[in-house]
Amino acid sequence: MANVLITGASSGIGEQLAKDYAIDGWRVIACGQSEERLRMLQESSNNIHTIKFSVTDTDEVMQAVAKLPQIPKLIILNAGTCEYIEHGRIDIALFKRVFDVNVFGLLNCIQALQESFDVNTHLVIVGSTASYIPLPRAEAYGASKAAVAYIANTLALDLEHLGVKVTLVSPGFVKTPLTDKNDFAMPMLVTPQFASQKIRQGIATGKTEIHFPFQFSLILKLIRLLPSSLQLAVIKRMTGRK
Repeated sequence: MANVLITGASSGIGEQLAKDYAIDGWRVIACGQSEERLRMLQESSNNIHTIKFSVTDTDEVMQAVAKLPQIPKLIILNAGTCEYIEHGRIDIALFKRVFDVNVFGLLNCIQALQESFDVNTHLVIVGSTASYIPLPRAEAYGASKAAVAYIANTLALDLEHLGVKVTLVSPGFVKTPLTDKNDFAMPMLVTPQFASQKIRQGIATGKTEIHFPFQFSLILKLIRLLPSSLQLAVIKRMTGRK
């Protein structure tokens, strides 16, 4: 039976991935912070084993990994958070909260797991299409996900000598408890089931980049090719900014 480790598995995309991999016969190590949600997840399948820790706590992460009898070769680092700033006013505490989870939480997990990396390891890192272009109010979130993308792409180069495969996942808007808090229109919103299917298909076929929904991510990629002044003009029009 194949094994997979998934962080951020107590809700949203991570939870759906855990359930779907379990249905497919994988042994899932589902990691998260919510003890109650993890308990419910474990009760949903005999193939799911859960571990509670915060990715922001370096010691907790190290201890959790050290207790694993065997580290899976498929690792999906999905834990993340999102907060927006208002009216362009920088809030350092907000930035630190977002970066602590999205960037340093990711790095905590990689540091704890990296001694097990070998030619059979597939490291999957979940970023966001928000990293493609500047978006209103997304200074903290977008910057953190841009850092995630850079880390993933650089690791793909630096871990190549070990034979480690690195895949960057960049979802658009996915209906999760995190996006349920958004107070703005979310074009081409998809379900966690759709996201899980696209991610699992991309992993199975060995893709180094997975982005969806395709039309949405393609539009953002095309905007990214424009000169900065044109990018901003298009983004203002798209978001209704004057």
